[in-house]
Amino acid sequence: MKNRILTRLFYIFLLAAFSIPLSAQEEPVPKKDSTAFDASTFILDHIADSHEWHLLTKKNGEGVAIYLPVILYSREKGLDIFSSKKLADGKIFKGYKVQEEGDLKGKIFMTNEAGEIDEKNKPLDFSVTKTVVGMLAAALIGLWLFISLSRSYKKTGISYPRGIQSFLEPVIMFIRDDIAIPNMGEHHYEKYMPYLLSVFFFILINNVMGLIPFPPPFGANVTGNIALTFVLAACTFFVTQFSGNKTYWKHIFFPPGVPIWLLIIMIPVEIIGLFSKPFALMIRLFANITAGHIIVLSLICLIFIFNSLSIAPVSIFFVIFMDCLELLVAFLQAYIFTLLSSLFIGMAMPEEHH
Repeated sequence: MKNRILTRLFYIFLLAAFSIPLSAQEEPVPKKDSTAFDASTFILDHIADSHEWHLLTKKNGEGVAIYLPVILYSREKGLDIFSSKKLADGKIFKGYKVQEEGDLKGKIFMTNEAGEIDEKNKPLDFSVTKTVVGMLAAALIGLWLFISLSRSYKKTGISYPRGIQSFLEPVIMFIRDDIAIPNMGEHHYEKYMPYLLSVFFFILINNVMGLIPFPPPFGANVTGNIALTFVLAACTFFVTQFSGNKTYWKHIFFPPGVPIWLLIIMIPVEIIGLFSKPFALMIRLFANITAGHIIVLSLICLIFIFNSLSIAPVSIFFVIFMDCLELLVAFLQAYIFTLLSSLFIGMAMPEEHH
């Protein structure tokens, strides 16, 4: 009985599939409008690094951007410094061209005699990009904050916090009392406080700056750049390894209480653990910040995808909600990176028990 029912349903499905009129099947597929809004390209262009800072696009399709300096070095041509405007819109300048598609999109390569990109011939690129500008801006803001804090303490001495002290001092005390001391101990934490404070405020300032869309240097996806998070994680890795004492290295290469035959397995596992910790730091910061930017931009794109102002209030409401949530994430990610860095450094300084 069941087989009969299944057979009849199969025949009904075939009749429905082949009952479509031939004219409908032969109807040409409408071409995609070249002027239609491409949300994926818009989002990826924002979160990716580039040699120019796009501001707006005019009705005629022309873009208004701040063109950043390009600094290239090659054995054939030596050092070249020029504006990225020379390479905009697929132009070739001094034998250089920007790759406009593929996995190497946005990278600068040298061209051959036919004007085609030679991917095997890539110059050393020291250009000032969006990420570099955002990173330098965050560093200058951090310097301004702490220089102002230092001057404030010189004037007032040690007293109750006032002005900028009332904002920064509780954060510094929190990092010292709740992050550094519990994980490193009272005898070691002072040595690493400058590094922990630098990492925390650098990540925090970049995260907050990325939430402010305009004007430049705000709006850059600095901590969503995996190259930057790699360098930060590498700094924690090297600080951890250089801080390791004899007990730390003994636990890696000669774990106590482990049979000799098991060391063949345990030593590689311990060595992998050395690199998996900073790798987790790198991916966690990169993924969380990039995901936040993508979500916010996707909500904004809904207005242009539906091409209707009626969707704007709903979209703006959720964008504001996500921005508030991302502000919490900005503090949280700076806190987690600093906390785990102090934990890894503290684990490299264990006390030997007898």
